[in-house]
Amino acid sequence: MSLRRSAVRTPQARALGTADVPEALTVCAADPVAAVLAASRLDIAGRSGMAAAGGHAWGYPAMGPLEAVCWSGANLVPVVPRGVSGGDAEDAIAAFAGMARRQGRRSSSIVGERRAALRLWEHLEHVWPSPREVRDDQPSLAIDRAPDVEPSPGVRRATLADIDLVLPACVRMFTEEVGYSPVAGSGSAYAMRVRSLVAAGRSFVQMGRDGGPVIVFKAELGAVAGRVAQVQGVWVDPAYRGRGLAAPGMAAVVQATRRDVAPVVSLYVNSFNAPALATYRRVGFEQVGTFTTVLF
Repeated sequence: MSLRRSAVRTPQARALGTADVPEALTVCAADPVAAVLAASRLDIAGRSGMAAAGGHAWGYPAMGPLEAVCWSGANLVPVVPRGVSGGDAEDAIAAFAGMARRQGRRSSSIVGERRAALRLWEHLEHVWPSPREVRDDQPSLAIDRAPDVEPSPGVRRATLADIDLVLPACVRMFTEEVGYSPVAGSGSAYAMRVRSLVAAGRSFVQMGRDGGPVIVFKAELGAVAGRVAQVQGVWVDPAYRGRGLAAPGMAAVVQATRRDVAPVVSLYVNSFNAPALATYRRVGFEQVGTFTTVLF
């Protein structure tokens, strides 16, 4: 009697090209707030090519209409819409993990909707280096109406004339939030990113004076796609905290963003950051999901 081993099907994804971007963006549109990080890079890829977008896009399944996508760049961002069934969702994540294993770790984080990001990390944790931190509970918040707080009249878009103040403030925020300086090495990529956001009108600041001009509040629109703009890098100078700057500052960012950029403003925040959560809810943000970030 012979024993026959049944074949085990291994889910497969495929690399996407510029021609696939419209279909990939349709997948992202199923949950635009959760997918904005990936969709913002895909938008650039559609206009200027994958190289200009700074990464690669993968799609699942390997053949046929796309059900899920994953962006692989500075961040690894899986997008598995809620409508994808449990078995298909698991296959999509397994397929993306296979692509990530073959490519090797190039991203500084895995980030996205909690279920997809955590499951992707479970597939990779035995082959990728240990992370510095796993932030598995990050409420995803959004607002699609006028803020509940009077916007600060002192908040304005930063200009390139402000870059010598904006870049140090961004470095201080990043170091405080992530635990290391983004300019510990050459710093050129981070500096270029900050400069590009300022040049695009996606950096907001409020100025004060402390022996000279100083940024007391700042925020950036780090990802914009379709009808959603995601706020990142919200920061109040430690010397100015406790003075009630954050809520009216955020209200001003919401007001300007909804008027000029996108009707839905989103962000995500660590669940343990109670003061920030309280501020955003005071402005009018409501929780629409949960993110996870795995930091390397």
